[in-house]
Amino acid sequence: MSKSEQKIFLCSICNINSGTCNEDCKFCSQSVRYKADIERYKQKNMHIIIKEAVIARDNGALGFCLVTADKGITDKTLDFVCTIAKILTKEVPQLRLIACNGTASLEQLLILKEAGIKAYNHNLETSKEFYPSICTTHPWQERYKTCQNVNKAGLVLISGGIFGLGETDADRISMLESLNSLNPSSVPINFYHHNEALELEPNSLDIEEAFSLIKLTRDTIPNADRIMIAGGRELMFGDRQNEIFKHGANSIVIGNYLTTSGRVISKDLDMLQSLNLKVAKTVK
Repeated sequence: MSKSEQKIFLCSICNINSGTCNEDCKFCSQSVRYKADIERYKQKNMHIIIKEAVIARDNGALGFCLVTADKGITDKTLDFVCTIAKILTKEVPQLRLIACNGTASLEQLLILKEAGIKAYNHNLETSKEFYPSICTTHPWQERYKTCQNVNKAGLVLISGGIFGLGETDADRISMLESLNSLNPSSVPINFYHHNEALELEPNSLDIEEAFSLIKLTRDTIPNADRIMIAGGRELMFGDRQNEIFKHGANSIVIGNYLTTSGRVISKDLDMLQSLNLKVAKTVK
C-alpha cells in the first residue's frame, strides 16, 4: 500500500474497572499484590464511560475498548460490560466496541457478541516459554485458548504482547509465531512501561531495537489488518514517534492507557497530518 493510500486506525481505551486484579503478572501495576500507586475502583460511572466514548469518536477513533482488571470474566463483569455495550451502541453507534476482560469461555464471548461487542482483545503478552517467569497464577495456555474461543465466537480477534520484559530474541519470535497461528485482525504491541512498585527491571530496549520489533511483527504476522502501537509508545519513541509508521505500524491508541497517561490527542492528530496520513473512517 502506498503512503497516500495508507489510513491509520485510531483506538481508545476505557478502563472501566481498575487495580483490582489478584494475579501476579510482574509487568502489571493493576495487580493488588504490588501496591502500585494507581487509581483503583470497581466500576467506572456510566456517564463517564459515555463521555469518554464521545471524546474518542469526536477525535477520529473507530475502536473503543472496555477493559477490566481481573484474570477473567465473572458474572458481574459480564453483566456490566453487556450493559455498557447496549448503551454505547445507541449513544455512539460509530464506534466498534471492543471488550478486554481476561480469559473467557465461548459461551461468555457469545453473550458479549449478542450485546453489541464486535471484537475481543486478549494478549498473549510474551512467549509460552517465558510466560512462567512473569506470571505464576495462571498458565499461558489459558490465554491462547481464550483467543481460540474468540475466533470460534465469530468476534474480531485482537491479540498482541509486550516487549521489554526481559525476554530473549527467541521469546519474541516464539510469541509472534504463536500470534500468527491465531490469525488476529489487530496486533497491539506494547513496550514495557516500568513502575517502581513492580519487580521487573526497567525496559532496556533502545529505540532502534524497538523499531526493528515493529517490523518483525509486521513481517511475522503479514495477514494482520493492523499493527497497533499501544502502551509505552510515548516513553519508548519520544520525539521519533512519527517513524513507527514506516516500520509497519498502521494503528495507534490515542488518549490515556490503563494506568499511565498518553500524549495529548491533538498532538497525535497533528503528527498524522504532518505525515500526510489519513485517519481511517471505516473498519473491516
